[in-house]
Amino acid sequence: MFSITWGTVSGWWAPVCLLLGFTYAWLLYRQPVSLDKKFRYLLFVARTLAVSIIALLLLSPLVKSVSYNPQKPLILVLQDNSQSVAMFNKSAPQNGGTPGKFVNDLSQLKQQLGDQYDVREFHFNKNLNNGLSTTFNGKQTDISKALHQLNERFVNQNIGAVVLATDGLYNRGSDPQYEARNFKNSIYTIALGDTIPKRDLLIGNINYNKTAFLGNDFVIEVLAEAFQAKDETMRLTVTEDGRQVGFQNIPVNSNAYQKVVPIKLNADKKGIRKFSISIAPVKNEISTQNNIEIIYVEVLDARQKVLLVYDSPHPDISVIRQSIESNKNYQVKTSLLYDLPAIKPGDYSLVILYQLSGNEGTLQAVAKSKTPVWYIAGAQTDLPAFDNSQKVIKISAGKQEMQEVFAQPTADFTAFTLSDSSRRKITAFPPLLAPYGSYNSPPAGNMLLKQRIGTVETTYPLLAFGDEDGRRIGVLTGEGLWRWQLAEFQTFGNHHTLEELFSQGVQYLTANANRQRFTVYPAKNVFDEGENVILNAELYNDALELINTPDVRINLKSDAGKNYGFLFSRSGQGYQLDAGALPVGEYTYSAVTQNGAKQFNTAGQLTVKALNLESRQSAANHQLLNIIAKQSGGEMLLPNQMDRLAGLIRKNENIKTVVYEDKRYSDLVDVKWVFALLLTLLSLEWFLRKREGEI
Repeated sequence: MFSITWGTVSGWWAPVCLLLGFTYAWLLYRQPVSLDKKFRYLLFVARTLAVSIIALLLLSPLVKSVSYNPQKPLILVLQDNSQSVAMFNKSAPQNGGTPGKFVNDLSQLKQQLGDQYDVREFHFNKNLNNGLSTTFNGKQTDISKALHQLNERFVNQNIGAVVLATDGLYNRGSDPQYEARNFKNSIYTIALGDTIPKRDLLIGNINYNKTAFLGNDFVIEVLAEAFQAKDETMRLTVTEDGRQVGFQNIPVNSNAYQKVVPIKLNADKKGIRKFSISIAPVKNEISTQNNIEIIYVEVLDARQKVLLVYDSPHPDISVIRQSIESNKNYQVKTSLLYDLPAIKPGDYSLVILYQLSGNEGTLQAVAKSKTPVWYIAGAQTDLPAFDNSQKVIKISAGKQEMQEVFAQPTADFTAFTLSDSSRRKITAFPPLLAPYGSYNSPPAGNMLLKQRIGTVETTYPLLAFGDEDGRRIGVLTGEGLWRWQLAEFQTFGNHHTLEELFSQGVQYLTANANRQRFTVYPAKNVFDEGENVILNAELYNDALELINTPDVRINLKSDAGKNYGFLFSRSGQGYQLDAGALPVGEYTYSAVTQNGAKQFNTAGQLTVKALNLESRQSAANHQLLNIIAKQSGGEMLLPNQMDRLAGLIRKNENIKTVVYEDKRYSDLVDVKWVFALLLTLLSLEWFLRKREGEI
């Protein structure tokens, strides 16, 4: 369907154009005596139409075309592909047979619904993937994330219903019933697994500190659980390298038994220590995979000491201290500026100077020491003394004024890595107060956060790091970190972003405190199974300047004796290696490089930890699935009731085809058939006049 609209020109010009064409044709053909009467009429009509159309084109009218596009309702099928589905979905009648059987039944839904519905199929564990699957190899389950990704993928489309087939067990992400509320359509849940507890002993959870200090005792708390095992005795054992270091017998006095068991261990060896916590299986136990858990504890010689110096009280002081001490590797001592002369900076791994308002001599004394320094500027900072004490960021300001600046993470920072979630949170945090003035830009790759004033992104640094004569320097040019802490806790209920930012920053600044010329260190000492193993390397020349000209090679050797060789990539002024996901086990590494005639070697260790999350809970959570279905207007079905699903979808009056009206406007001069009509009229007129001898 189409029609002509006139825009800003009145439609009354159309008769005028027709009159103009009529008048032009009348003047041309009123007296040609050599033409037959029928040819005169035909030529008269052709000329009238041609001139009228040309006149209309000069008025630039618009052609409105309307099309109607029907969109069939989308039926989104979401299938749980985690290990727990195959592990605990036994062949009971209500479960519809084997796990592969229900997937086959689920795949029949597209055929049962026919062409009136658009059925799309997906499977999930930690992430959402296309199609159904019968592998059931997912080691983590995040139902909430799968629903969120599905909703984002089909936003503003005609979603008729979501079919969620799962056992309701999740070990990542938030409660899925809150994400399910974002769908405006019915959700039909297929309840897999069995809610009846089976005979099973398991380790529900382990609470422990990931670090301990040499020679100290530390306690781990083991949540031991037993189902349908009344009058049995749980034998809980803790071993290290095959040596028993802890043991308890726990009588089970009910069929749903839980007990938190504290076990004291001793940190008698330095390094990463592996502890196996196991419960001896009993007869007829449904699964023994959840009877053992492995934890890793890093035993350190002593905590690294951080000195935090300030001129006057400020709420940021407490925030900085709490954020750094969330990492058990660090211990923070706070000191007022006038107490600093009695303290030796060399006794500390890092000195943080917070908003020092004067005493340039003290700043210079700290600057001359070899201890890494983190400067934090604010309203009380003496900017000339601040500029003279470090070279990373210079601030040119006429007078001491402050302005609100938001933090914007940069893409080219390479010294260390912040998680994607922390980068997103930082972007949304409230503004800090930074000195008003002009800022120099540090070298590429040194700036982690830049300033955003309102909606305008600037090149001014907010947080940057540098290296001065082999000593690392950090500079933060804003105060008000307490706002970030409050905002994050209010929204997310934790302080993970600030803790990560300061932990990573302190780790980077103190990494070269021992003045090693060549160092290789993993992003963390223990990686989860399936997680990419990231390692960093740094090489210094004789002047203690960071370089990355020579190649750096590394060999990773697993405890099974398999070797993995890699070549580091250059990243900024250092090196980085993404070794990918390595098999579970303990690894030692040795790296080598050569600068001129000198060869450098270093070694270390890391661990890839197995994930046994899927085996920790055997009873399905059908109550959650029923809540999700009811709150959306859907229904929960068992696998042997899946033959009802197609009928329920057809009967749902809210699931229907939606017709979208598509209106388009285009200039009449762009319509090709109008050009063809003009050409035809003028050509016909010319041909007839030529044939009759009028030309």
